[in-house]
Amino acid sequence: MSIFKRLFKKSIESKPVEGSGLERSKYMPEEKPPLDEEFIHNFQHQGGRFLYAIDEKEIQQHFEDILVEHDYFEKNVLCFDQELSKRFQGFNLNYSSTNLDGEFFLGTCENVIANNGAILFSSRQIKETKPAELPDTYVILASTSQIVESIGEGLRGIKHNSKAHIPTNITTLKNFKEKDFKQEKDLMDYGTPNKRVYLLLLEDL
Repeated sequence: MSIFKRLFKKSIESKPVEGSGLERSKYMPEEKPPLDEEFIHNFQHQGGRFLYAIDEKEIQQHFEDILVEHDYFEKNVLCFDQELSKRFQGFNLNYSSTNLDGEFFLGTCENVIANNGAILFSSRQIKETKPAELPDTYVILASTSQIVESIGEGLRGIKHNSKAHIPTNITTLKNFKEKDFKQEKDLMDYGTPNKRVYLLLLEDL
């Protein structure tokens, strides 16, 4: 059950009766939040901009809101995914798979990572382009079924789903705060720049 469905459910549930004896022992391990809650918390903590949608209509509305916020209409957009550019063809944008100077990058991802709020990409989404070469703003479309606990789980998923050819250029991006040069880096995202990231997350569970 998604975080959003649970929130609605909790709003109509009554509070537990006091003195019921169901108090949690301090010696029990701390309860881990569901993956979607963990990801949203960490992604926003990193400075990511999160937009949730229950259907395609809301995805299109969120996309239009981003365009209005930054006045992106009639601007150049970098998009390597032809199906994605067709999906958003009604917004008078100039899509290109070669113009790295577009106003923003429109794409998908392999997974979103719950335990650090990162986004996992491979050559299937960004070709052999380095993140530093992409526009400073990303608009990424993902679904709730793409949320995984860790980078390791995401990498195993890539290997499992790529029986014929494992993609290259596997990169995580988690620097969403402008000029946050003190942020820790690891081997997976070493040297990747800070980006403004909008994540359009579609509910599919």
